Amino acid sequence: QVQLVESGGGLVQAGDSLRLSCAASGYTFSSLQIGWFRQAPGKEREFVAAISWSGRSTDYADTVKGRFIVSRDDSKNTVYLQMNSLKPEDTAVYYCTADSRLHFPATLWDEYDYWGQGTQVTVSS
Repeated sequence: QVQLVESGGGLVQAGDSLRLSCAASGYTFSSLQIGWFRQAPGKEREFVAAISWSGRSTDYADTVKGRFIVSRDDSKNTVYLQMNSLKPEDTAVYYCTADSRLHFPATLWDEYDYWGQGTQVTVSS
C-alpha cells in the first residue's frame, strides 16, 4: 500500500506562485511514477503533470506547460509541483497519484492505483 499526503495549497492572487508537496510512504518511493491531477467545481478531473520513477522524464498538460514544474526528492520521499504565474482557472483541488507499473506518461486517473486526499488551491483575480 502507498500512502500519499498532499500539502501546500492555499489562497493566492493571480500571478503568484505556490509549491505543492506530495509525501509518500509504504512503498519503495524511487520505483513510483507520480502524477498530479486537479478537479475544479463542476468540472471533470484533469491531468496536470507526471514525473517518471527516475525523475528523468516529465510531462505536462498544455494548460500548465511553461508555468508548472514537477520534481522529486527521493531522499525525502516527496514530489513537488511548483506552480508559477497562477491564473484563476488554476483554482481546483489538486491530487497526487502513484503507481509502479505504468507506462510513462500515464495521464488518466484510472491508471493509477493510489491517490492522496487532495489540497485546495484558490487563485483570486
